Amino acid sequence: MGLVNHTVVTHFILLGIPNADGLQTILFITFLAFYLCTLLGNLTIFSAILADPRLHTPMYFFLCNLSLLDIGISSIIIPKYLTILWGQSRVISLGGCMSQVFFGHFLGSTECLLYTVMAYDRYVAICHPLRYLLIMNRRVCALLAAGTWISSSFHATILTSLTFTLPYCGSNVVDYFFCDIFPVVKLACADTYIIETVTLTDIGLVPMTCFLLILASYIRIIYSVLNMNSAEGWRKAASTCASHLVVVTLFFSPCALIYTQPQRSKVLMIAVQIFGNAVTPMLNPAIYTLRNKEMKAALKKLRGGLMPAH
Repeated sequence: MGLVNHTVVTHFILLGIPNADGLQTILFITFLAFYLCTLLGNLTIFSAILADPRLHTPMYFFLCNLSLLDIGISSIIIPKYLTILWGQSRVISLGGCMSQVFFGHFLGSTECLLYTVMAYDRYVAICHPLRYLLIMNRRVCALLAAGTWISSSFHATILTSLTFTLPYCGSNVVDYFFCDIFPVVKLACADTYIIETVTLTDIGLVPMTCFLLILASYIRIIYSVLNMNSAEGWRKAASTCASHLVVVTLFFSPCALIYTQPQRSKVLMIAVQIFGNAVTPMLNPAIYTLRNKEMKAALKKLRGGLMPAH
């Protein structure tokens, strides 16, 4: 029997977004604007919450976590894609590719779990207002936040390990604009049925479980609101939940589009990934400050503190 000469893959080549020839400059400016707005918006919210003692409450503590996640999620993909667009450097090391897979699923899972925790926080605030600060004390909030980060790290470690313990000895060209599990495992020179089945089950189960828990929280909230006799109570409940409902919709709609399609279109997946990794992290700060008087006051205070005294 003849021996086949296999070369072990030490790096990958990202093809980028398909059919984008001639659009590099427009795409570079667009993605750079998205990224700078994401950094500015989320860092501003994070700084405003830290600077204003009135915002040292459970809701804003979780919002700080969300701001950090949004910065991280956009930073996984956009900087590398900008280098592809600007310098045509499509090469990513094996370690860099592993990092994109790990942090993509780590931060994505953490955000999913955090939205669930935030829904529970809104449920306690509206359904048990007198016991709110007793139930959602600092220790509980810290444990809930830590739980989302730690459990997601295990989730991402399992998926990344399964992906990169496969042998890669053939083509190293990833037909995508970043390293994700499905585009990468297509290049493995081994059976990928187990990793694809585990990945689909895992990344489908986590959002579905979170969505059902969020739905349960809002069913209880709606039931409590309907029993309120006060119009002021209705308005307060609406203002409390509106921002969270919008960001949850923006998060879960792309998940549903990707993982409920029997024949996943590459164009649809790329559009959804761009929306989830570039657009949503940029929109979240605006959604949480648009109709939030407390955040507006904190931002004014922060701006006043940064302006030089005359």
